[in-house]
Amino acid sequence: MPLSMSRLILYVRDVELLKAFYQTHFAFPVTEAIENEWAVLKAGEIEIALHRVGEPYRTLSNHGSTSNAKIVFTVASGLSEMRESLLRAGVRMRDLKRYDGVAQLLCDGEDPEGNVFQLSQPDPA
Repeated sequence: MPLSMSRLILYVRDVELLKAFYQTHFAFPVTEAIENEWAVLKAGEIEIALHRVGEPYRTLSNHGSTSNAKIVFTVASGLSEMRESLLRAGVRMRDLKRYDGVAQLLCDGEDPEGNVFQLSQPDPA
């Protein structure tokens, strides 16, 4: 039976903050929302759902230290310019990088709650 991934759920402290971040910087449209509790953004073929964490976890100050996941977004071109734009907007971004044998330009960043995302630009064919 073939499977395909349709949605990634991130448990977050501030749904509205992250919804605004992904709308502003990546132009992902919101397809579902319950104010301060739940939001679903269309990110290409995959949806990113933002689910507010339970009460005991809302005040923890673990900025990015507990996640071992990375969300990867592909851009066709303009990665360097996109990185600069994100930096100017105050988004925490790491340096551009390449790996031997991988035909892509890469750059990691963090959303306001410390979730790591990667921007990937394939080399021209």
